[in-house]
Amino acid sequence: MSVDITVAIDAMGGDHGPHVTVPAALQALKQDEDINIILVGLSEVIQAELAAHKASVGPRLRIHHATEVVTMDESPQSALKNKKDSSMRVAINLVKSGEANACVSAGNTGALMATARYVLKTLPGIDRPAIAGMLPNKKGMTYMLDLGANADCTAEHLLQFAIMGAMLVSCVEHKERPSVGLLNIGSEDIKGNEVVKQAGELLRASHLNFYGNVEGNDIYKGTTDLVVCDGFVGNVTLKASEGLAQMMGGFISQEFKRNIFTKLMALAAMPVLKAFKKRLDPRRYNGASFLGLRGIVVKSHGGADSFSFLHAIHTAVEESRSGVLRRITEQLEIEHINTKAAAIQEPDAAAKVLA
Repeated sequence: MSVDITVAIDAMGGDHGPHVTVPAALQALKQDEDINIILVGLSEVIQAELAAHKASVGPRLRIHHATEVVTMDESPQSALKNKKDSSMRVAINLVKSGEANACVSAGNTGALMATARYVLKTLPGIDRPAIAGMLPNKKGMTYMLDLGANADCTAEHLLQFAIMGAMLVSCVEHKERPSVGLLNIGSEDIKGNEVVKQAGELLRASHLNFYGNVEGNDIYKGTTDLVVCDGFVGNVTLKASEGLAQMMGGFISQEFKRNIFTKLMALAAMPVLKAFKKRLDPRRYNGASFLGLRGIVVKSHGGADSFSFLHAIHTAVEESRSGVLRRITEQLEIEHINTKAAAIQEPDAAAKVLA
């Protein structure tokens, strides 16, 4: 028997606001009978959008009024200090109070992270939340974190990211021991800066299924289920990947439109081109998870359409159902026990880990 999951949606967030979030919410309700949705934002605007889709509130769909909206260019400090009744913050408050199991927003990333961290706080044993997302590979998907929340990290932070990411993959993909790779400039243990080398040592001593160092091309080979890095490297990798995919799509389109003969070939190749476009469609991978918080928060791309935002809702529901927070907490306790055991055997090494 499945348990109902309630998702609080920041209906005003993103570039398109209710024009995207409301139809996506309605579609999610149609696809999954065991979810409830709370649309948070300016009630009159949300009701008008519902009316446009010939829908209304009911037992599984309700509106929670919020008087303010965080703009896409607003600073995190301003949003946190001056927008205490924003749709973003109210949605996160619903998670804290237990009225909702998860929050989904397409709003300002910095403001969302700052607000979520302030309201929900971090899990015991986690110093900093991290952003986890998915990238397509030859076999399916590679999960990766951090994608931008923490530009400067210690080895201990990378270990925490690995624990959180591994438990996310384990729950969502139903893999008992997902493989973990540490992003580096080479596969050898001697490669990389001191932080990455130290992180490698911590990961090898952990209970995780640590594969070892991986390089950038391993992300798309699907060498490991999870790739761990700091937020600076992760964000650059993500944006470079998106740019490359757009460029490839543009080049293919240009070549097929070159003359009458290439246009005819394009018609013949249309099924293959559609399949290729579908595999690389970033909308299918929308929904980055803010891991390490005492609640589930999923960030949608700001420019998402309703199909893309729907995927972010599904991500939040799956994380809630699979017990990601509980699994992360359990694994942190295991690794903490492991660290204390190391302290007894190797006091100097353990002191360095716990510092």
